Amino acid sequence: MLTPDTARIAVIGLGYVGLPLAVEFGRVLPTVGFDIDTGRIAELEAGRDRTQETTPGELSGATHLTFTATVDDLRACNTYIVTVPTPINAHKQPDLTPLLRASETVAQVISEGDVVIYESTVYPGATEEDCVPIIQAASGLTFNQDFFAGYSPERINPGDKTHRLPTITKVTSGSTPETADFVDALYGRIITAGTHKAPSIKVAEAAKVIENTQRDVNIALVNELALIFNRMDIDTLDVLEAAGTKWNFLPFRPGLVGGHCIGVDPYYLTHKAEAIGYHPQVILSGRRLNDGMGAYVAGQIIKAMLRRRIQVDGARVLVLGLAFKENCPDLRNTRVVDIIKELGDYGIVADVHDPWVDRDAARHEYDLDLVETPEAGAYDAIILAVAHNEFVQAGASALRAYGTADHIFYDLKSLFPASDSDIRL
Repeated sequence: MLTPDTARIAVIGLGYVGLPLAVEFGRVLPTVGFDIDTGRIAELEAGRDRTQETTPGELSGATHLTFTATVDDLRACNTYIVTVPTPINAHKQPDLTPLLRASETVAQVISEGDVVIYESTVYPGATEEDCVPIIQAASGLTFNQDFFAGYSPERINPGDKTHRLPTITKVTSGSTPETADFVDALYGRIITAGTHKAPSIKVAEAAKVIENTQRDVNIALVNELALIFNRMDIDTLDVLEAAGTKWNFLPFRPGLVGGHCIGVDPYYLTHKAEAIGYHPQVILSGRRLNDGMGAYVAGQIIKAMLRRRIQVDGARVLVLGLAFKENCPDLRNTRVVDIIKELGDYGIVADVHDPWVDRDAARHEYDLDLVETPEAGAYDAIILAVAHNEFVQAGASALRAYGTADHIFYDLKSLFPASDSDIRL
C-alpha cells in the first residue's frame, strides 16, 4: 500500500481547484500538473496564473512541481487527483463529461497498487458508480484489489485571500479502510487546518454537495424577503441589520447566485434524489427563486426608468461587473448575464465594464465585448452588479458620473448608503 512518503502525485485539471492543490503538493512531494489546455500549460511554465489564485512566487516555490499536457508523462505517478469542473447543462442536469473523460485519462496510465482521488463536486455515489467503472473497464484492473479510490471534496473559494487551501479543514475518504488512512495522511502533509476522515466515499460526496445547497436555500430565503419588502417599500438591508442583532441570526444577503458551486451543486443533489424516486421541494424552490433574480433586477430597472419617463427602447445601461463574485476573474455561471439578456429583450443596449475579467474570456463565454472605459454622462441607468474593490474605492459619486442627468443608479450589492442610490435589492 502507498504511503505519503512514496506518493508521486498527478493533479488532473489545473483550474481554480487543481492549480492551488498542485502547488501545495509540489512543495513537498513529486507532483505533475496535467491539463489538456496547452496554452494553460505554457502560461504556468512561464510563471503566470490567469485565475490569480496563485502568485509567481508560489509557482516558483513549488520546486517539485512540473506541468504537462501529455498523458504519457503521468505514467510515473501512482496517486491521481482529479480536479476537473462538474457543470450543469442547458437543462440544469449534471454534466459529468469532463469527469468521465478525466477518468478515461487515468485509465490509460494507472498501474497496480495506485490510488485515484476525486475532488470534483458530484452527487453521492458518482465516484464508485460512474467513474470507477470507467477506469476498471479501460485499464483491466480490478477495483479495490488492483487499484483504489478516494474522495476529498474541494473547498476552494475563488478570490478569497484569507481562507486558503491549507487553512480549510479537508474532508477525506477512501474505498477501503487502508485507502482512507492513506488519503487522510496524504492531505495531512499540506492541510494545516487538519482533516476530517468520513466513514465512506458517499458520505464525503454528500457532505460537499449539501454545503452549497444549504447556502443556496438560505440566500433564496433572503431573496424572497427582498421581494416582499420591496413591495412594502421597506429597505431590506435595514431589516437584515436589525434582525442581525440577535446572536443566532444568519447574516445572509440578497443577490445573484452564480459561480461553480452554489448555483450548480444543488442540481447534482436533486438529480440523484429524483433518480431514486424522491422529488425535492425546498431545494428546487430555492433554485427557481435564485435563478429568477436576474430578470427581477432588470424589471426593477425598467419600472424605474418608466417612472422617470426615460425611453426604454434604445436606452443605454452600464453594468458594472460581470464576474460571478467580487475581486476575482471567474466567469463560471455568472448570473449577471441574466440581467443583460433581459434588458436586451426590451431593446436596451447594455455596456459591461469589469476590471477583473479577461476580455477574450467574456467574448468566448458570453459573446460580450467589455467596455474598458465607460463614457461619462452617457447612461440612462447604471447597475452596480459586482462588489469589486475598484468600485467600492471609486465611490458612488464617481460611478454615478457615468450616468445622464436623470439616470437610475441601482446598487444591487448595497455597497453604499441608501441615500446614494435610486434602487437597492
